[in-house]
Amino acid sequence: MTDVVLWHIPVSHYNEKVRWALAYKGVEHERKAPPPPFHMAAALALTRGREKTFPVLQLDGRAVGDSTAIIAALEERFPDPPLYPADHAELERALRLEDFFDEELAPHIRLLAWHELMKDHARAEAVAVKSMPGALQRFPGVARRAGVLFLTVRYHVTDDDRAVLARDKVLGALDRLEAELGDGEYLVGDSFSVADLTAASLFYPLVNPPEGPQVITDPPPAWRELKEEHSERRGYRWVEEMFRRHRKPAATAVTAAAS
Repeated sequence: MTDVVLWHIPVSHYNEKVRWALAYKGVEHERKAPPPPFHMAAALALTRGREKTFPVLQLDGRAVGDSTAIIAALEERFPDPPLYPADHAELERALRLEDFFDEELAPHIRLLAWHELMKDHARAEAVAVKSMPGALQRFPGVARRAGVLFLTVRYHVTDDDRAVLARDKVLGALDRLEAELGDGEYLVGDSFSVADLTAASLFYPLVNPPEGPQVITDPPPAWRELKEEHSERRGYRWVEEMFRRHRKPAATAVTAAAS
């Protein structure tokens, strides 16, 4: 049994960022996925109050929360293959871009995706059930109601005005991605880095590449329209390409309560 444990939310793009980093580095790990809102109590207990949500990584006897901090810890413990550029200026650029997509894309694409999904009870229920441990999947109605309540209170996903702003933010981040890429294959230098991993993983809810989490396999109509409207853009195709090239299958030891 491995002593590296990832506490995660299967559908979450922040959690996909960490899952991808673990897979890229070939780190064997166990996964545990308590359902929302119980994951918040687990996160608070694991990190002694420092973090209230997942991902949390147990590594070398400590619990590290926040996807950016987790990747930094993985870089220190498992330096090869690297996600941080060796050149200092390139590293600073990569970390700035990581921060931009963490703050200016991730919260907004989450809100917009759930806003559209919540308009269709059947689809919302299907996603909620997939996000639950096996024992709880026998109660889909409970899973949906718990999910709706949690997302409404914590992320305000039913707020139409917030959804309009979120759409603008998502498309603005796609513009920024394409501008930063220029004519290059990667965001920083000529190799895959934390900047590429962050941008691609946080755009996964829109692009939904086959190598990523397959939790929302039947998106609602408005989300499909958004995908189709932008699927020929360079940034969209770049996300697909990053997953295809670099999203290796995970080296995991998965428990019955994990996903």
